[in-house]
Amino acid sequence: MGRSRRTLPEELLLLALDPATGTTAQPQSLDLGLAGAQLVELALAGRIAPDGDRIAVVVPRPTGDPTLDCALELLRRRGAPVRAVHWIGGPRLGLRQTYLSHLERCGMVAAVPGQMCGVLPTTRYQATDTDISREIRARLDSAIRTGVPPDPRTAALAALAHAVGLGKHLYPGNEGRSSRSRLRDLIRHDPMGGLVAHAVMDVQNGAAAQPRRSPAPAGRQAASGARATAEPARGVPMQPRHGSMARAVAH
Repeated sequence: MGRSRRTLPEELLLLALDPATGTTAQPQSLDLGLAGAQLVELALAGRIAPDGDRIAVVVPRPTGDPTLDCALELLRRRGAPVRAVHWIGGPRLGLRQTYLSHLERCGMVAAVPGQMCGVLPTTRYQATDTDISREIRARLDSAIRTGVPPDPRTAALAALAHAVGLGKHLYPGNEGRSSRSRLRDLIRHDPMGGLVAHAVMDVQNGAAAQPRRSPAPAGRQAASGARATAEPARGVPMQPRHGSMARAVAH
């Protein structure tokens, strides 16, 4: 995979960066979104494919991107397709910081050291190439306002942005309500992006332990309707804070 194209995790992170504060919106769900964005990027590269609600490695050849290739190798070692919610809900320590550091090396963001309460060291990140951030945002705006089905990459980015809660960051207030609604609707334009986005939301809702059921045939639905009961959601523990991210307060 050439480095001329930004990956979806990088684009999602640039969307989440607040240009005024240098922090990232929705930090906890963003970590889940970055893990999901890796899956979509690997699917776009032809390395993995959806298998129901699971992810299967179809071509284990490296992409050339070290962070994506690490995820690909972990998936390959599983030996069997893994449920998207289990993958996204697993520990991803340092993933956000890894991508922030990469964007810094590429000159897309600049690290700004500071202190919290005058004591604790912090690091904020300011976008240095605002044209890139504007281009990413323009793609979403165009898909929302024109109604033209977007390309798979933009559709997946929209699905992930909605899943991690960036809609209220990108389109705030009552005036942004219709745009947030259209952002949510774009989830249907990319099957892999939709699968991953739903998995991200399931993890946040504590539903990672429950498999997604395919709709039953009409006859079976009528026969089983009276017996069906809702299963209680089993919680998924939040990812613990860790050293590198405690230092880098990019949230």
